Amino acid sequence: MNKIKKRKVCVVTSSRADYGLLRLLMKEIKNTPSLNLQIIATGSHFLSEFGMTYKEIEGDGFTIDSKVEIDFNSDSSEGISESMGNGLIKFSKAISYLLPDLIIVLGDRYEIFSLVSAAHVARIPIAHIHGGETTEGSMDEAFRHSITKMSHLHFVATDTYKKRVLQLGEQTNRVFNVGGLGVDSIKCLKFLNQVELEKVIDFKFGDKNLLITFHPATLDINPTHEQLKELLDALRLLTKTKIIFTLPNADKDSLIIIKMIKEFVSKNDNTKAFSSLGQLLYLSCMKIVDGVIGNSSSALLEAPTLKKGAINIGDRQRGRIQATSVINCKPKKESICRALEELYSSKFIFELQEVTSPYGSGGASKEIVQIIESYNLKNIQKKKFNDL
Repeated sequence: MNKIKKRKVCVVTSSRADYGLLRLLMKEIKNTPSLNLQIIATGSHFLSEFGMTYKEIEGDGFTIDSKVEIDFNSDSSEGISESMGNGLIKFSKAISYLLPDLIIVLGDRYEIFSLVSAAHVARIPIAHIHGGETTEGSMDEAFRHSITKMSHLHFVATDTYKKRVLQLGEQTNRVFNVGGLGVDSIKCLKFLNQVELEKVIDFKFGDKNLLITFHPATLDINPTHEQLKELLDALRLLTKTKIIFTLPNADKDSLIIIKMIKEFVSKNDNTKAFSSLGQLLYLSCMKIVDGVIGNSSSALLEAPTLKKGAINIGDRQRGRIQATSVINCKPKKESICRALEELYSSKFIFELQEVTSPYGSGGASKEIVQIIESYNLKNIQKKKFNDL
């Protein structure tokens, strides 16, 4: 009897953020008999200042088939462009070595854009997760839609995002609304309780607690460091609040954010900063704190499922679908302070109990695996433009 050939499915992860979302999907692929999981790790996974998070992937029992280390010499525009160029060269070699039948990518980062460009030239089919979304305050917006046009299967998080992918001309039978992967993670993880978490992260929570993640606002008129200064000035007023910072990913202007946060933490003993908490610790923190503050997508994608309020600062996430648990404010001290008052108001806290996530109720990982396991990939690179 002829042995059935397994479909080689290569998952690409470039940061702690996308790995947290992809982790459960990777397990599903690994445990599916007809699929052979391959992993390419790249980007900030190999940078010491961002936590060397490739170790987390290996610690979860995965084998990284190709470690593509992209030089990150600076967070300037020139430095990022140089990293993209280096990535394109190294990704093409990794793809030639692994020869996957399908590559799975998530999101909108520049490393992923370089990888998909190499795969497109190599005529390897791409499955893109979380396409169709908008982040008007970030240059990643253009990367995301460009990745969509080079991809062949699309797994989106809402019907609105599905319509946007179709608006870009993709074919109806290749776009699937599976919900958000972050919801899957929350539903499947066993969280640490407060005592366990305090011991692991060596930090004592108080009566009030906040989780802060602030990324570069790469397209905003107001410089990133000025926006962060406004946030830190607002946080200085919270003398009876414990604050946990998670540092940004490797982006333009990320190093100045890291420097400013570390200086702030050194002068405020009610705070602590982490290069990377990992998915379990991060979501366990989110479950315990009173709210999430900053401009990270997790405030919109994960926090509603945990019924946690979030203060979304500035325009970085403008355009994403939001639950009623999200409070939007300007990157100004006064506006942030007003948002904090609302976050702790009895009316807002009461209404949080009725919040539902717009990103579904879970099951995205299993649905994606079912589709990629059986979808006919023959001639899939040939795409017909869908005229709406």
